[in-house]
Amino acid sequence: MEILNLQKKSVCIKTLIILLMCVKNTTALGQTRSIKRLDGTSLTVSQIDSTVKHLMTAAKVEGLGLAVINNNRVTYQKAYGFKDKEKNIPLDTSTVMYGASFSKAVFAYINMRLAEKGLIDLDKPLFNYLKKPLREYGNYEELEKDERWKKITPRMCLSHTTGLPNVWWMNVKTGIRDTTLVNRLYFEPGSRYAYSGEGFKLLQRIEEVYLGKDLETLAREELFVPAKMNRTSYLWRTEFETNSAIGYDEDGNAGGKVRSRKAVGAGSMLTTISDYSRFISYVLRREGLSAKTFKEMVKPQVRIRSLYEFPTMLDETTHRDDKINLSYGLGLGVINTPYGKAFFKGGHDDCWRNYSISFPEKKIAIVIMCNSGNGERIFKELLEKLIGDTFTPWEWDRFTPYNISKK
Repeated sequence: MEILNLQKKSVCIKTLIILLMCVKNTTALGQTRSIKRLDGTSLTVSQIDSTVKHLMTAAKVEGLGLAVINNNRVTYQKAYGFKDKEKNIPLDTSTVMYGASFSKAVFAYINMRLAEKGLIDLDKPLFNYLKKPLREYGNYEELEKDERWKKITPRMCLSHTTGLPNVWWMNVKTGIRDTTLVNRLYFEPGSRYAYSGEGFKLLQRIEEVYLGKDLETLAREELFVPAKMNRTSYLWRTEFETNSAIGYDEDGNAGGKVRSRKAVGAGSMLTTISDYSRFISYVLRREGLSAKTFKEMVKPQVRIRSLYEFPTMLDETTHRDDKINLSYGLGLGVINTPYGKAFFKGGHDDCWRNYSISFPEKKIAIVIMCNSGNGERIFKELLEKLIGDTFTPWEWDRFTPYNISKK
């Protein structure tokens, strides 16, 4: 009898483990049988699955995390493909992935929290926060020689209007690495838009000294802990090792894992599809920010007329995106649509492609995270088919579909 009871317990435990694995690898708590699109129509889970799997196969995307938000809550969440293709290990919703420039949206949210608390002033020049010469804060000797830098404010940093390059050692016209370059201004601060990671880094460096706290501490206090983003960090943590994804380039070659050793608000964040969609849902529900502060964050700060987002300092302009009034807010891109204002953010690296867009008035959003250099090639179709988003400026973002030749 005792042996029989032990066998029954063993079967129950195994069954429970299988059930837990199914939940972990497929759905989020509270998932429904369908999701609502912007036009009010619905898609079933099987329709979502078939769409995602077809596109991943067509574009050779190794792994993809997907979350759809309805009524400001995560309604659908699932991981597809592999976190380790060679070992045939599937991706799951708790797998840590490289957030790339998703980092900037989180950094901007933290800054809005700091501004709401009166700890920083979005319009106070960074120069006024300094106690020492700028060059003592980093590689800013050349920048310090240009008096225009003293006009740079946190608002300019978060709206990409500083005049600083995206990465100081990258040629702003070609995007090619050039070790002869220095950290300098390319235009009058506040006069135009040009995507700039260096602007975010400068703001982070000065804030850390001024506030006496490092970015990871600020992030945990202002967001990660209250939002329960337990598997998100600007720094690599040892517990991530057992469930983290390998990135793959456009040819399917493994690029390895990203293990961030330095917290960088512009791009070191590691997160999961579960955690980042929780962040978007958190923002949409106005948690942590007043309605006034949220409105300021998603208000257009600068109109964007550049032909493409990258390279950052191209002279070519266009009226292509006039119909959506393509602009930048604070840490987020902003567009106008028939469904109200929408805000978006991407994240891009050789082996990682991420994108999220939210429609606050409809309480609908989508988050996509890919550990594949081919991920962006299915974004246009995914957005259109899953939530009915035909407004994302995919040409400006260079989200060239897999069935169209790249320019």
